[in-house]
Amino acid sequence: MDNMESDYIFLVETENEDKETNFDGDEDKDKDFDGDEDKDFNGDEDKDTGKDCYSSIYADNDSHSNPNSLDPSWPRSYRKSMDLYGRVASSSLNFLGSSNLSMLGGSFLSSSPNRRCTSKTLTSLDAHLLLPQEYNSCSDHSLPKHSRGSSAKRLLQNEKSPQTGKISFGQAVVNGVNLLCGVGLLSTPYAVKQGGWAGLSILSFFCVVSFYTGILLRCCLDSKPGLQSYPDIGQAAFGIIGRLVVSIALYVELYASCVEFIILESDNLSSLFPYAHLNLGGYQLSSHYLFAIIITLIVLPSVWLRDMSVLSYLSACGVFVTILLVICLFWVGLVDSVGFQTESTTILNISTLPVSIGLYGYCYAGHAVLPNIYMSMEKKSQYPLVLLACFTICTLLYAGVAVLGYMMFGESTESQFTLNLPKNLFASKIAVWATVFSPLTKYALTISPVALSLEELIPLKHQQTRFYSILIRTTLVISTLLVGLSIPFFGLVLSLIGSLLTMLVSLIFPCACFLRLLKGKITRFQGSLCVLTIAIGIISSVFGTYTALSKIIQLL
Repeated sequence: MDNMESDYIFLVETENEDKETNFDGDEDKDKDFDGDEDKDFNGDEDKDTGKDCYSSIYADNDSHSNPNSLDPSWPRSYRKSMDLYGRVASSSLNFLGSSNLSMLGGSFLSSSPNRRCTSKTLTSLDAHLLLPQEYNSCSDHSLPKHSRGSSAKRLLQNEKSPQTGKISFGQAVVNGVNLLCGVGLLSTPYAVKQGGWAGLSILSFFCVVSFYTGILLRCCLDSKPGLQSYPDIGQAAFGIIGRLVVSIALYVELYASCVEFIILESDNLSSLFPYAHLNLGGYQLSSHYLFAIIITLIVLPSVWLRDMSVLSYLSACGVFVTILLVICLFWVGLVDSVGFQTESTTILNISTLPVSIGLYGYCYAGHAVLPNIYMSMEKKSQYPLVLLACFTICTLLYAGVAVLGYMMFGESTESQFTLNLPKNLFASKIAVWATVFSPLTKYALTISPVALSLEELIPLKHQQTRFYSILIRTTLVISTLLVGLSIPFFGLVLSLIGSLLTMLVSLIFPCACFLRLLKGKITRFQGSLCVLTIAIGIISSVFGTYTALSKIIQLL
């Protein structure tokens, strides 16, 4: 094993400081609170002395030398892996074989724990819908000392000189759009077909609700010191069980997205080369099976990379691919004059409306990374505006593609509009090949958080060898291939993911954690709004999941 020097960051409470230092080193001599007594959620009373929320202390990597250090709960790699999944990081290319588990994922953009004393200028939405009256911009101070200590004494393993990654407003918007506007764009015309024109209003509704719950996640992060990721929020709200439930739901959603990538690639390549096949022994592989296996073999080496920063640069092209797909669809419909089939469209389709609910819900499956985007922002007060820009841009793209695609293809609309495009048109070929290229760069980044979480479970004595990491990652990739070949129904699987997982991650969990963490500090209106959102999420999840599963079983 290489002789490496690593440090740890301890989030602890300072007892005898009279001044606060911000990010730039400026000293703030003003007290932000008056020392009133507060109660934690256990009912204990403590006086808040007005000292620092917490401070970062670098210590030796021998955890036994500090009795206050606590090992982080599984998954420890979530923040790092999702940072890389959600935005462009520095480029450094290494294959598996890093000398210890603390180097998981290589070098990532991270932010200092002393990051959350945001501007006191709040948007009207924050003030009226989210923030309780006594909830100030540096909400760490509003918590009693006892509750802060219970969550803040957490050990975070880092490299010796952790770099603080700060992104601008524009970068945050690009990252958010790249995150949200993915393969769901291809299925929006199919969603309109399943629900009818009236069902298109569900898209706008989920946009508003998802924006609101995205703001709730920020409030949850600011409610206690040391919270940096979605699993941290779950643990702060519901203990270790909450962390495990949130983490598992997030990882299953990522894994299912990789299954969708395999189905997507197979469908589109088969449309380009419908007569491709392979004879093995007495068995003949059809084009769908053949291209699914080929794509799996292509992405497999990229999954073995320990540091996927280069892939994150390539995946940033997803924004341009999205724009290109929209342009190609409009070009085929308006310039190449394919024509419209409005007479075959329907106003409302009750029987398959739940399928469209899941499809529309999946369009906003990005909450797993929203806390990471917030943490990485240079000006955190701009976070609501970033969300507003991201959700507005994505909704306009979704709605435009949905309306034009359904008008062009009517009731013959496929689960991916690229499958409906005339094969002889140049714009159609560009759209299909763009659809094929994008998942190739995103597959490894999407499966990597799942692989890293499983690698944490490897016994310590085996963590130094690359064999087990390669074995885990190869098994994951092969399993996505097998699942994709078993249920090759892109639209229905997408609806199932949106109904079962996205409703949990994007609607139910944020509201539940917000109610728990800020219990007693929110207004009745805020509480009622969260309860209503949870109820809508549960109802949508139940009906959408049942309908999607029923149709999948019928087709098997």
